[in-house]
Amino acid sequence: MAAQITQTTGAEHTAVLGLGVYRPARIVTNEEVAGPIGSSDEWIRTRSGIKTRRFASKEETIQSMSVAASRGALESAGIEVEQVDCVIVATSTHLLLTPAAAPQIATELGMNGTAAFDISAGCAGFCHALAVASDLVRAGTASHVLVIGVEKLTNTVNPKDRATAFLFADGAGAVVVGPAEEQGIGPTVWGSDGTQHHAIRQDKDWMEYFAEIEEKGLDAVRPYLAMEGTAVFRWAAHSLEKVCRDAIDRAGLSTDDLDAMIPHQANGRIIEIMARVLKLPEHCALANDIEETGNTSAASIPLAMEALLRKGESKPGDTALLIAFGAGLSYAAQVVTLPNWQ
Repeated sequence: MAAQITQTTGAEHTAVLGLGVYRPARIVTNEEVAGPIGSSDEWIRTRSGIKTRRFASKEETIQSMSVAASRGALESAGIEVEQVDCVIVATSTHLLLTPAAAPQIATELGMNGTAAFDISAGCAGFCHALAVASDLVRAGTASHVLVIGVEKLTNTVNPKDRATAFLFADGAGAVVVGPAEEQGIGPTVWGSDGTQHHAIRQDKDWMEYFAEIEEKGLDAVRPYLAMEGTAVFRWAAHSLEKVCRDAIDRAGLSTDDLDAMIPHQANGRIIEIMARVLKLPEHCALANDIEETGNTSAASIPLAMEALLRKGESKPGDTALLIAFGAGLSYAAQVVTLPNWQ
């Protein structure tokens, strides 16, 4: 007779228990980024909805921003470091192929022997990580999971690139996922469309860059983030309504039950279109943190969540739809109960 393997079971329900964020100190206006791309404040606002964004200094690193946001999340959740047994970092701008950022972040937070790994799913990374965290707690693999979305996109963007220089910025947000008396994280609807991989990409792979160095030496041009804005806009505007509706349906709710919608802060026009096609009720708050924070990729959902709570447009316990999309193209959505915050 074959040996019987015991299966663990975890919490029946999970929720986001606490939220913390880190916003870099330096505020950058449209006028500052407009010069190198031959643009203007009016053009940037009209095209993206952005008024200001945050750029991190050399001292504000992926690790330091993550640690600061995580400490806020743990404090607001009332969870001790020892209770966390997994750390997931969603990022595309940790510029080391190995090791991952998560283990060093966990160690700096005072964790010992904690599972820690990174997820790379572009701007959808935070919602992917949230889904994994919830499933880990429900399966009994982890008791509490620290989920971090962090980016330092200024390390990857060409300041003279008219398609990207005005859009992207830096920051970090973190949440604690753990057991709850009632379900606070709905089923995740996620997927990808590899036919659109060219829409957001690194413009050359590292082997191409190394070959260029050997051929041109100091004249070699480093890889940068590239984006075909029109392709992304069309894809998002026409593909995401179904994802949102599926996430709401799988949570057993309707749009009338939503107190807030927190989309990835990609572009102000995309946010407006999504809200319009979903026909959100008047009472539903719509996150628009892109005005002050820019596009922070995997960090944008927790940063936008914090902004809604801080400004009093939403409150802990409200029901919110999260929807994110980005490089891959990848997407993910789920309905959550908003947590306590830093």
